[in-house]
Amino acid sequence: MNNIVLESTLPARQEENTRLIVQISCVATLGGFLFGFDSGVINGTVEGLKTAFHSSDTAIGFEVASVLLGCALGAFFAGREADRWGRRAVLIISSVLFLLSAMGAGSAAAAWFFVAARIVGGFAVGAASVIAPAYIAEVAPARYRGRLATVQQIAIISGLFCAFLSNYLLAKAAGASTDVLWLDQAAWRWMFWVQVLPSSLFFVSLLFIPESPRYLVVRKRDSDAAKVLSRLYGDGEAQTKLADIRASLAQDRHRPRLSDLLDKASGKIRPIVWVGIGLATFQQLVGINVVFYYGAVLWQAVGFSESDALLTNVLSGALSIGACFIAVMLIDKVGRKPLLWVGSLGMAVSLILVTVAFANGSVDAHGKLALSHAMGTLALIAANIYVIFFNMSWGPVMWVMLGEMFPNQIRGSGLAVAGAAQWTSNFAITVTFPILLASIGLAGAYGLYAAAAIVSVFFVRRYVHETRGKELEQMEG
Repeated sequence: MNNIVLESTLPARQEENTRLIVQISCVATLGGFLFGFDSGVINGTVEGLKTAFHSSDTAIGFEVASVLLGCALGAFFAGREADRWGRRAVLIISSVLFLLSAMGAGSAAAAWFFVAARIVGGFAVGAASVIAPAYIAEVAPARYRGRLATVQQIAIISGLFCAFLSNYLLAKAAGASTDVLWLDQAAWRWMFWVQVLPSSLFFVSLLFIPESPRYLVVRKRDSDAAKVLSRLYGDGEAQTKLADIRASLAQDRHRPRLSDLLDKASGKIRPIVWVGIGLATFQQLVGINVVFYYGAVLWQAVGFSESDALLTNVLSGALSIGACFIAVMLIDKVGRKPLLWVGSLGMAVSLILVTVAFANGSVDAHGKLALSHAMGTLALIAANIYVIFFNMSWGPVMWVMLGEMFPNQIRGSGLAVAGAAQWTSNFAITVTFPILLASIGLAGAYGLYAAAAIVSVFFVRRYVHETRGKELEQMEG
């Protein structure tokens, strides 16, 4: 499908192998699918974790958020190791970690083992989250690079959707997530084991794609880079691109290191790095992963049954995929910055409406928030509008920009720092949500996320610069 769209809407280049470029990008986006699946699968297992490990609310918060510790470390080290071993090699390692994590989390007999397995999975998620979009950016032509990189977000949301749907079907088949399903094992364990299948597919597929040509040039393997570029663009264009990559590195072609992120004249961190950190952080401060990680808990808190709450997650996942297709259609036409700005405005308004709905609820005898029919409807509609705005803007665009905004020499290091900031913020938001829920309630928590969305409007207008249509060699640090 992607190949048809690209070939029919973009001017053809005589020797460009569009089909191969799209196929390579789709393999890389399997990492995004697993990123989404691993992030979403926890959503339906919370009750199972409480039952199996007798966890308190605080412990559950840590068990849910533990994967994010691994994500922060994985993103940081993956960005650096991708400069040492290669983009493809790091993705292969992440596929193995996805497989081990799925098997370990599902079979865990103690909370500590479960947390360890989830941290291993976090390494994989963190690595895939930063390296897959960077790899796509480094093999795709500038004129449709944004579209291909946005497919990464579609893959992420598809992974979330499949996790939500799998959780719903498994829980329904067993009767509840804590009930026994197959082989005398509870349904919540099978929710993790399902991930073994896409993890294995990702590993096998990666064996058949080439290394990033820009990485090869950085490592002074110019002949290997020329072969890959010839496969992608044809012999004539390959030599031109190889010369452009060499020129972008000509003044400073040492092996990349973290100190490259400092401005040589002032000794301060380069402004582009702060922009990357800001993009990565704001994507989480708006609270999107509260919906993804705690969606079932959230909707049960306002009166939904477990089955209806899981089904609502499926609806949110489907809407997210549709919103991502809007981003695919627009990102190379209107640009990255306009999508971010519109997304921030839409999220701010919808989060304010969610806050209003929750603020008008009452607490029942069991300590749960109860909403009137009108306020419950408003909360559900506004929350899904929020999901749509996020996934047509900040969801895909942040990852696209991180993959392309840094100059060749500092791309790996820039991704390492920005990726670590993204997952650290994700961890902070996720682990504090149960605390906020118990202290200031849903209305207070969503009020904070709305405030972050409002601030992000001004951040985008002031600090974010457009990257649409620019070759990676034109990016300035």
